Amino acid sequence: MLQWKGSGLWSERHRRHAARGIAVTAGALPTGAATLTFLTVALASGAVIASLFSSGRPPTQALTETDWVTVGDAQNAPDANGFGEVPYAYRIGRFEVTVEEYLAFLNAVAVADPAGLYHPSMGDNPNIAGILRTGTAGMYAYELVEKSRAAGRRPITLVSWFDAARYANWIANGRPHGAQDATTTEDGAYALAGVVRGPAVPRNAINPNTGLPPDCWIPTENEWYKAAYFNPLLDNGHGGYTAFATQSHVPPGNLTGDGSNQANYVRERVYAATRSRYAHYLNFLSPVGSFRGSASYYGTFDQSGNVWEWNDLDGIECSQRGARGGFWGSTTAATLSSDTRCVYEPHTEEFQFIGIRLAGPVRLADGSSVAVAATQGRSVPRSFLRSWRWP
Repeated sequence: MLQWKGSGLWSERHRRHAARGIAVTAGALPTGAATLTFLTVALASGAVIASLFSSGRPPTQALTETDWVTVGDAQNAPDANGFGEVPYAYRIGRFEVTVEEYLAFLNAVAVADPAGLYHPSMGDNPNIAGILRTGTAGMYAYELVEKSRAAGRRPITLVSWFDAARYANWIANGRPHGAQDATTTEDGAYALAGVVRGPAVPRNAINPNTGLPPDCWIPTENEWYKAAYFNPLLDNGHGGYTAFATQSHVPPGNLTGDGSNQANYVRERVYAATRSRYAHYLNFLSPVGSFRGSASYYGTFDQSGNVWEWNDLDGIECSQRGARGGFWGSTTAATLSSDTRCVYEPHTEEFQFIGIRLAGPVRLADGSSVAVAATQGRSVPRSFLRSWRWP
């Protein structure tokens, strides 16, 4: 199990180690004692839910609304490493949050941007650039760096956990326009109140702006892990886990298109998005869903490769949050696998490889949703929390 804790500093040396999947940590992952509680709803069996939502072909229209898949098969057993057990059905984004989605977010709430939702490298780092900011504070405007549909469909990067939480709040509050306040970005799924550093806060049980449980959030590590690697058809129908989020135990290739078991990472020194070796002036992000034949069992794309994705660990308040999945610069397939996890300080945003995927409750036929507890207190066995340092 590779585990890497980031301090918020970045260098070429860090990039090389990240690409190799080497982990650095200064301490053990904190565990919580909270008890997971949830409501049981009379739904179809998890297997039926999964079959209805797992076909997962990318849409052809622009992504203006979150595209969800349902993860059923409640009460599944954990993987051998202790991750993946989720005793309820939930939804998760089919795709990573895209540049065009984050662009809409910035134009809605970041005219002044006191919370620093925009990072300058979003506009001037060729490897991941997607959004350009113009104007001055109070009059900021945002636009695509490249005026193409493909550029807008790349995943957003250079976001901290706090940025991801504010994006979740904005979605949970109905995508409002206005200043960054409690009705737009500072409350909803998470009570942030202007905080941009320090411990990550737990998810709200009730969104104060709607009076209902939040309808989206940053997934817990178990929610993220199950959506990526669990397949209820394995082990003679008892369910099991694959090593990669492409329904495979075999390391993926890196060719876009309809082929199975493919992902955006470096294979034999060739970068997937460009079919070339590294060059500082190239963009290495793939539009979400580019590996059309390589969805997870539940229909998610790019949970192996493209960008690392934030997760909420077990959801309790602490000074760490997680990331999984590997990224476009990973030079070993192990970085993309279920064996590799990262732990970062939640304000970390300088990395050009961390993005966002949201989770949410299952929607019922009447439009209501299943309530899901904000924390998962089941501890991960410490035998799986290995600490790695620079070699």
